[in-house]
Amino acid sequence: MDSPIRELLRQPDFLRLWLVGAFANATRWLELLVSGLFAWEVTHSALAVAVVVAARQLPQLLFGAFAGAVSEAINRKLIVMAALIVPAVVSTLLASFAITGTLQLWHVMLGNLVSGTMWATEMSTRRRMVGEVAGPERIVPAIALDAVTSAATRLVGPLLGGAAFEWLHMSGAYTFTALIQFAGAFAMAGLVHRQITRRLDLLRIPAEIAEGLAFARTRPTILLVFGITVVTNAFGFAYSGLLAPLGLASFKVSPALVGVLAAGEPLGALLGGGLIATGLLRLDSPAGRRLAFTGGALLFMASLMAMAASPSFWLAFAALVIGGVGSAGFANMQSTLMLTEAPPEVRSRLMGIVTVCIGTAPLGVLAAGAISDGIGPRGAVLAMAAAGVATTAVLAWLLRPRTPASTLGPPPV
Repeated sequence: MDSPIRELLRQPDFLRLWLVGAFANATRWLELLVSGLFAWEVTHSALAVAVVVAARQLPQLLFGAFAGAVSEAINRKLIVMAALIVPAVVSTLLASFAITGTLQLWHVMLGNLVSGTMWATEMSTRRRMVGEVAGPERIVPAIALDAVTSAATRLVGPLLGGAAFEWLHMSGAYTFTALIQFAGAFAMAGLVHRQITRRLDLLRIPAEIAEGLAFARTRPTILLVFGITVVTNAFGFAYSGLLAPLGLASFKVSPALVGVLAAGEPLGALLGGGLIATGLLRLDSPAGRRLAFTGGALLFMASLMAMAASPSFWLAFAALVIGGVGSAGFANMQSTLMLTEAPPEVRSRLMGIVTVCIGTAPLGVLAAGAISDGIGPRGAVLAMAAAGVATTAVLAWLLRPRTPASTLGPPPV
């Protein structure tokens, strides 16, 4: 009997969506680290690094819900293609500025903002299509495989980014990412995607988003996904904006080893996600999925606290690998819970709201950068992660499943 993964990879549309997502996400994480290293090289300010990194992620907060509503009306295949072509053009321009010696920090920040706007469509378009192409019976391994691959890109992207910045400089790094993204758009053109669309009414979008939120209020699990997604991104993944000062200033390593440090959490996520994708760790019940989601977020942020307190670079790297195992449960179940709890007619809207929740990450990055200028990058990561652990525990308690009184049996005699 074939494994679920083999069955999925035999579907041409799934294979295309999966590979395009893998290469596109790798370039995004490569550019995120490269832009942070460039900002540190120019300014030696943790806050400046945080601002440049936040510019790539902020559009998810600003436009995620809008993108979700639009994705239910416009062919999602065309949106994915645009989300590859626009960043490719931006990368081409930045590479050209670097080659001519005219590249400025504000160019990179503006480029991150434009490319990040297109990134805001990822959850409600390509990730949704991955789950739907797989079908309801294979949605867990499909999302797990895509999440594992996403973790792999967060590992490979920073490794390539650190090496590219050190050896190829900005011009070589952005030339490489431009070529990858143009190739991805070309590959997406061959996708067969049948989508029932409705008329796009821009004036109705706020009401449609409100309808999605009204539905979410009836589902505690969806509210839990929203809440813990906000906390984990704002308080946990805020550490990503401090990778350059953590590596270069706190641990005093080279840009290439900064890339290794950035790859620690994704490596753990790759290992943890592999257990889910291959079926070695089965999460078929709603309760098991909730536990993996909440517990994974807690493990991730607790490991960040250990990383911040580590006396050596390699102990910090090991802590991030352990944290990545937790983030695998969080990331895998984030999409799975949404796709299994929400009906098709509101999925893109609700996943657009998840994108908004993910988009709180740059606010955390900016806060961590500001705190870091006062107490250092280690202290900033420790403070943010501790606040995240406490808030996640409170949310898990408040939104815990409750058994209706009517379903309870009579009291024991």
